[in-house]
Amino acid sequence: MGIERSTMTEFWKEHSRQATVEEMMLDSHAQELTQHELPEILSLLPSLSGQRVLELGAGIGRYTSHLLTQASHVTAVDFMESFVEKNRQDNSHYSNASFLQADVTKLDFPKNSFDIIFSNWLLMYLSDEELTSLTERMLGWLSPGGYLFFRESCNYQSGDFKRTFNPTHYRSSAHYSHLMTTTLREESEGAEKQVFGFDIVLNKTVQTYIKMKKNQNQVCWLLEKVGRDTACQEGFRTFQQFLDNQQYTRKGILRYEKMFGAGYVSTGGLSTTKEFVDLLNLNPGMKVLDVGCGIGGGNFYMAKAFGVEVLGLDLSANMVDIAIERAMEEKLPSVHFEVADATKREFPEASFDVVYSRDTILHIDDKLALFKRFHSWLKPGGQVLISDYCCGEKPWTPQFQEYVKQRGYVLYTPPQYGKFLQQAGFSNVRAEDRTAQFTEVIQTELERAAAMKDEFIKEFSEEDYLAIVNGWSDKLKRCKTGDQRWGLFHATRN
Repeated sequence: MGIERSTMTEFWKEHSRQATVEEMMLDSHAQELTQHELPEILSLLPSLSGQRVLELGAGIGRYTSHLLTQASHVTAVDFMESFVEKNRQDNSHYSNASFLQADVTKLDFPKNSFDIIFSNWLLMYLSDEELTSLTERMLGWLSPGGYLFFRESCNYQSGDFKRTFNPTHYRSSAHYSHLMTTTLREESEGAEKQVFGFDIVLNKTVQTYIKMKKNQNQVCWLLEKVGRDTACQEGFRTFQQFLDNQQYTRKGILRYEKMFGAGYVSTGGLSTTKEFVDLLNLNPGMKVLDVGCGIGGGNFYMAKAFGVEVLGLDLSANMVDIAIERAMEEKLPSVHFEVADATKREFPEASFDVVYSRDTILHIDDKLALFKRFHSWLKPGGQVLISDYCCGEKPWTPQFQEYVKQRGYVLYTPPQYGKFLQQAGFSNVRAEDRTAQFTEVIQTELERAAAMKDEFIKEFSEEDYLAIVNGWSDKLKRCKTGDQRWGLFHATRN
C-alpha cells in the first residue's frame, strides 16, 4: 500500500510542475475539451442550490468555480499542493470555499457533513482496497438521500500526454458499478441501526469524448445514498443487480433477441414497434425518451425512419452495454444510451416530444409518481406511449401470484393503468386491453421458434430453447385464465 501511494505521488509530481489544465488532464487538447465537457458534466448534477459540496481531486479548480456559484459551501480537496495553491489563488475570493491538501485514502469528515460529493478522475488512482474503503467513508460523509457524482477513464488511457510510468487503474465500467453498489455502511442513531448503500441514478459515457476523440471510455455515474434492505429481492442488494444477474443476464438477453429479431427483446419485435410508433406521427428533429430501451432496436428504427433524436434509458447495465455495441455498429449520432433509474433521473421540464416505453414499467412500484415525471419532461402537446404487462381482476390464481412475486412485477388492470395517467395530468388517455394481440404474437413467435429450433440450440442450448418456449406457453395459459393481460396506453400533455 505504501509503495503504491509513493508511486502515485511521484507520478503527480511529474505532472503538476506548472499546474496547468493540460497537466491536470494529461492531454494537449485540454482547453478545447474543457470548453465542451464542462457544461455536459455540470448538466448531469442534481441541483446544487443550498447544498454542501465536497469536491475530491479538485485539481486546479476546473470545476470548483462553477460549483461555488451555486452551492452553499464547497470543500475542495486535492493530493498535490501546487494544484491546491492554484485553486486557492483563483477561487479564494468566494466566501463559501474551503481548500484542503490531503490524501483521500487518509481523509475523514464527521457523519452527514455533505449533501453532494463530486469527483472527476480520482478513483482510477486508487487500488480496489482503497476505493472500497473510500466508498464506505463517503457513505458516512453524505447525508441520507445525498449524491455522489464521479467520472473516470475506463478500460484504457485517454489523454495523449506521454508518461514514463502510469500507475492508473483502468477498470471496466461494470467493475466500478459493482464495487460502488455492493459496498455498505452501518450507521447507528441511538439504539437504531441502519444500513446504507449507493443506488445508481445514472451511468453514461461522456458525449464530448465520443464526438471529439471517438472515445467511449470516459464514463460518469450519479449515485444516491439510500437505506438498504439487507434481505432484498432474491438475495441481491439492489434491484439492478437482480436484473443483471437473474432476469437479464447477457446470455438471457441475446437469446431473447434471437427469438424477437435483431435489436429487440420485447413482444412482437419490429412489427409491434412499427405499429405503435406510427401512432406518434413523428417528425425529424423531435426528441424521444425511451424508458426501458432494452438493446435499442426501437431507438434505431425511430432514428432511421423518422430522423428523430432518441435517448434510451435502462436500469440493466447488460442491456445498455449491448445497446452501445449496436450503436457503434449502426453509427447513428442521434441515438444515445445510459444506465439510469427513471424514478430518480432528472431532466429539465419540457425536454422531450415523446416518452416511449415497451414492457418495462411492470417493474415500477409507484407508477403514478413515474407518470408525473413523464408529464413534466414532456413539452406541451407531447405524447406518452406505453405498452406493458397488466393483470386481470383479483383474486389471481396461486401460480400467477408466484410468477409476479418471482419476477418482482407490480401489475394493474388496463383501466387502472389509464387512471394513473389521468391522475398524472395527461389528457386524451387511451387505455386499451391488447391481450388478444399479445396471445396472437406469442403464437407466431412459438411457430418461428419451432422453425429455428436446431439453429437456436446450436447457438445457445436446448435448455435455453425450452426455457423460452415453455415461458411463452405459460404466458398463453396465464392469459387464458384472465390473470395476465397486455395493455397499450397513449396520452398527451396539454
